[in-house]
Amino acid sequence: MTTAEAGATPRRRTHDALLKDIEADLRSGKIKVGDRLPGERTLAETYGISRASVREAIRVLDAMGVLRSSVGSGPTSGAIVISDPSAGLSSALRLHVASSRLPVADIVQTRILLETWTARAGADRTGGDEDLEQAARLLQAMDDPEMDRDTFHELDARFHVALSSLAGNAVVATMMESLSGSIVGYVKGAMDAMDAWPEVLSVLRTQHHGIFDAVQAHDGELAARLLREHIEWFYRQAQEATAAQASP
Repeated sequence: MTTAEAGATPRRRTHDALLKDIEADLRSGKIKVGDRLPGERTLAETYGISRASVREAIRVLDAMGVLRSSVGSGPTSGAIVISDPSAGLSSALRLHVASSRLPVADIVQTRILLETWTARAGADRTGGDEDLEQAARLLQAMDDPEMDRDTFHELDARFHVALSSLAGNAVVATMMESLSGSIVGYVKGAMDAMDAWPEVLSVLRTQHHGIFDAVQAHDGELAARLLREHIEWFYRQAQEATAAQASP
């Protein structure tokens, strides 16, 4: 490789122009959540790029959770501006976890860091009744004796996100949802491998109720300690289950 090649500026992708303009329009308020973007042909003519480049930009924004696109015709077709910040981050993290670039242990440590902080902040914060009520409903749903593992896992993840939302920090809540989504496959696999699932489930329910009661009582330190113990305990169970499954 020559020196010129090594220092060359990366070639600008054609669809980057559209991505940058949509970002600018969102910042300025020219387009807002719920708005529908013009059709492919109009966008291509406006930005002087091919319709293929327009489609590529739409796919990128769709994956990032900025747009929801659908094919066909009619009122539900086209690209609509949405706001689902955890969607793209969760997908990216999940792929990097799958590639072993991001260790599950590091994801767990990050969850502990964030959840213990949100427990303290959420317990001290006034308001947040809607998130607390949602956590209470999820807690009650998880007590269903007939619940299968997959449904419990889904409700469990939503319970943790609801508790994190009590802190009133949208960025942290988004990160929590993304981190939870990034190891969904790992957790599901571990749960499926647990031979003593009924006993594990009983402990998880007891832990959840203890955490919720501490938050409801505005005891942030207790809630944080119980959350740490809860997450670390389940991760140990998951490690043991997956190790046993992998053994010949």
